[in-house]
Amino acid sequence: MPDRASTTAYSKVSVKSQTVLPPEVRERLSIRPGDRLRYRITPDGIRIDKAPPEGEDPFVAFTEWAGPIDDEDYADL
Repeated sequence: MPDRASTTAYSKVSVKSQTVLPPEVRERLSIRPGDRLRYRITPDGIRIDKAPPEGEDPFVAFTEWAGPIDDEDYADL
């Protein structure tokens, strides 16, 4: 089984700022047409993952925990 931590994939950005997710990324994140992605901007870089379906975020009511420091502190939960 390949080491997932060492996998690298590339894609180009078009003149319209669009890109195609490489198959390895789609498979790893279980991305299907119509799914949404979430971009988390942190001091260490950008983390991309599959966004929870709209309306199903259990923390949506806790807006006081919506800052970048909280995102970093709770990223591994």
